Amino acid sequence: MKRFLMKTLPLLVLMSGSALAQSIEVDTLESRPTSIGSPDLFTGQPVIDPLFAETDYSSVTAGVVTFPPGARAAWHTHPAGQILVVTSGVGWVQTRGEERQEIRAGDVVRIPPDIEHWHGASAENSMTHIAIQEAVDGSAADWLSHVTDDEYAE
Repeated sequence: MKRFLMKTLPLLVLMSGSALAQSIEVDTLESRPTSIGSPDLFTGQPVIDPLFAETDYSSVTAGVVTFPPGARAAWHTHPAGQILVVTSGVGWVQTRGEERQEIRAGDVVRIPPDIEHWHGASAENSMTHIAIQEAVDGSAADWLSHVTDDEYAE
């Protein structure tokens, strides 16, 4: 029995460390500070509330973004695509070269990988969505030029 314990105890210790590394994590609201979208990436001042970041075992990230009327993201792409879940208000989403589409509370927008697009509030309404995307090689988005006022008004 002693020999059995001497052989299995180190294995159990190694396994317990692995089990601890895979325990449930709870990120409290207080641990995820609200920020204002960078003027390098947005027109207007959207409020960004992170939901979750990448971990050792998942490269999916998500955040709640609230766009005031007229606010919008710059043109950008996502290497693994993006899903937007509109939770309130009215906004617009547009693929470069195509007509913009209206999006409303309850809509789900699926954006394929590497598609140039923008999204934001309509001119008269605010819009809030949950943005879900996956990072590839450490990047979840490739940011391009700002959406001009003329592009926004089209």
